[in-house]
Amino acid sequence: MSDQAENVLNISNSWNAYHAQCPTRLMLNKIADKWTVLLLGLLEQETKRFSTLQRETGGISQKMLTQTLRSLERDGLIQRTVYASVPPRVEYSITPLGATLVAPLAAIRVWSEKHIEEVLAAQSAYDQVQNTAQQHPNVRKIVFK
Repeated sequence: MSDQAENVLNISNSWNAYHAQCPTRLMLNKIADKWTVLLLGLLEQETKRFSTLQRETGGISQKMLTQTLRSLERDGLIQRTVYASVPPRVEYSITPLGATLVAPLAAIRVWSEKHIEEVLAAQSAYDQVQNTAQQHPNVRKIVFK
């Protein structure tokens, strides 16, 4: 991409996720995390309490939910609001910055749901080839057409 094109798109040429020490790589790691994708998807439509997020995010532990929420709050993607009541009520909502991630993450989630059968079939075919290779070590390569 030319410098002129980068300026038009307001793309900083000082950041490069392919460099090991670039902070954008850390952000990519966070965005690619399954819990981030699921939590931002849940918070897209409405503010939710911790217990609701845990219940609606099947398989997440309390510790992992706490860590992920704190990390997303630190990055400015969600907001934590504590209400002075007994017991204290805590709610989480998506921020304007977090909302900018909703569409790209939803596209990945939808792609996963749409193509999972193809992925499972590819995994099964791969596993069959690996099992055949282990059972017949003299066969070097099997190619499916």
